[in-house]
Amino acid sequence: MNPFIELGIRHDIVNAISELGFENPTPIQEQSIPVLLTGSNDFVGLAQTGTGKTAAFGLPLLELLDFEENYPQALILCPTRELCLQITNDIKNYAKKMGNVHVVAVYGGASISDQLRQIKRGVQIVVATPGRMLDIINRKAIDFSKVKFVVLDEADEMLNMGFQEDIDSILSTTPEEKKTWLFSATMPTEVRRIAKKYMTDPFELTMGEKNTGNVNIEHEYYIVRARDKYAAFKRIVDFNPDIFGIVFCRTKIETQDIAEALIKDGYNADSLHGDLSQQQRDKVMKRYRDRNLQLLIATDVAARGIDVSDITHVINYSLPDEVENYTHRSGRTARAGKTGVSISIINAKELGKIRQIERGLGKKFVKVEIPTGFDVCEKQLFSIVHKVHSVQVNEQQIEQYIPRIMEEFKEMSKEEFIKRFASIEFNRFLDYYKNAPDLNAPLEEGRRFERNDDRSADRGTGVSGGGKSEYTRLFINLGSVDEFNRGDLLGYICNQSKISGRTVGKIDVKGVYSFFEVPHADVEKVTAGFKDADFKGRPVRIEISGEGSSESRSGGSSRREGGYNRERSGGGERREGGERREGGFNRERSGGAGGGFRDFSGKRREDRPERRRRF
Repeated sequence: MNPFIELGIRHDIVNAISELGFENPTPIQEQSIPVLLTGSNDFVGLAQTGTGKTAAFGLPLLELLDFEENYPQALILCPTRELCLQITNDIKNYAKKMGNVHVVAVYGGASISDQLRQIKRGVQIVVATPGRMLDIINRKAIDFSKVKFVVLDEADEMLNMGFQEDIDSILSTTPEEKKTWLFSATMPTEVRRIAKKYMTDPFELTMGEKNTGNVNIEHEYYIVRARDKYAAFKRIVDFNPDIFGIVFCRTKIETQDIAEALIKDGYNADSLHGDLSQQQRDKVMKRYRDRNLQLLIATDVAARGIDVSDITHVINYSLPDEVENYTHRSGRTARAGKTGVSISIINAKELGKIRQIERGLGKKFVKVEIPTGFDVCEKQLFSIVHKVHSVQVNEQQIEQYIPRIMEEFKEMSKEEFIKRFASIEFNRFLDYYKNAPDLNAPLEEGRRFERNDDRSADRGTGVSGGGKSEYTRLFINLGSVDEFNRGDLLGYICNQSKISGRTVGKIDVKGVYSFFEVPHADVEKVTAGFKDADFKGRPVRIEISGEGSSESRSGGSSRREGGYNRERSGGGERREGGERREGGFNRERSGGAGGGFRDFSGKRREDRPERRRRF
């Protein structure tokens, strides 16, 4: 007998979830479903993301609601569009063998008229984000006067995102006698306040200790100098060839900088941050869910509500300020009983913050040494060997080529063939990591090393080593109003001037103009490449730039909003570089482990304005 039947779930629902692969209930499901099926209690459930909470409240709702009636009987509030759609699809799948079950997803970024039409046709379960739900309520387009159950899912995240007032307004339209079920990963004061305000003697269920992390997650940290942070990050990624991860940054600009640097270095990555339109966000998330992206670089806010299965690693490029945020970050991996790794890349001054997070989670972090170049080469080599073992052979398609292949290798022994095959990739790894330096920061010297490095690290990826600049800063009369972001402009510059993207330094896109840096030796090549160039019928102008004069001569500061122009079209629409250049290594790159990444911090290289020389 299926264990879900023993919990009180009826056969048609159990048959549906069995087809979805549900065999045994998770701990949160096993303990919450019998309580919720009574329909007589308010409920507070504390459990990490990825533990099966949707089924824990979704299955009881399908048992308790009257699907002969077509009015709203259950309201589920959640923080993000992605989670809203996920919950809606899950409940529809649970109910696929039932009749007349209508579930509507209500969220921003989609047509409100379509959502209103679905509500008007009749609905029993509404899954919503607070902002769009309040909009529909204010239009008097929905009646919650007969709602029996309200579910607040990921309550702590909704409060972190500033939805307190919206939640209060929405719940004020529901009847007093309803039952409220609250699910949260952590229990900060604000969540406790909601429980007190809207619940009467709730049944509390805590899986593990309050505010603790998932026991299936390993927590590791690496100590590096700030200037080596990006190089260390790449080496960690290279040491995990099958990584499928989320990389968390503190700011939108840092997120964009790192994603673009990774793409330029040949990694399959993209960014997710608040400046992206909904269409751009959807495009990035689709690529990530389809595993066409290996690394998703995100801010805390942008990543909230993401539920993607089989994430192997969470990397904290910058540590969060709050323990609760770390819990949510790390909870993106090790979902549904699987294991995962949460990695933090820190400087010596941040050890205190690691200890604080350890105390909050009740779990010890493991200090790990950054792998050597030899370690990375060895790991990558055996990753290739394992792929050979597991590759699926399309017998029908390959058969016609086998005679020619065998003829080509007929004079080569098995041992010689294996050595040559392995060397195709191994030689490239050896060349890239030849003379790779030790990137581990000595603890006893950490504070001295970090004193001067932290400023640049906080502003950007901060990997340049200082000293006299080897780059010339150039002005170009194209910018975000021409629908360029930094990735687009990089490609345009390289195509026009025939230089490698690896040599281009900092790119700063403004409104009607931009700046970019190239090595001194490439200046003439770049200017020659743009001679007589035009963009959509307009001449393109390249000039050597001083910081001050270029801005004053190109439209002033009225179009500028900080160092990063808010008019830009975003990082997800036009960039194709990451799709064309798959894998962890750029096949053309060579040199040390630093990989040629330069300072993207926004730090000015000129001490004072100087006149531009026009070509």
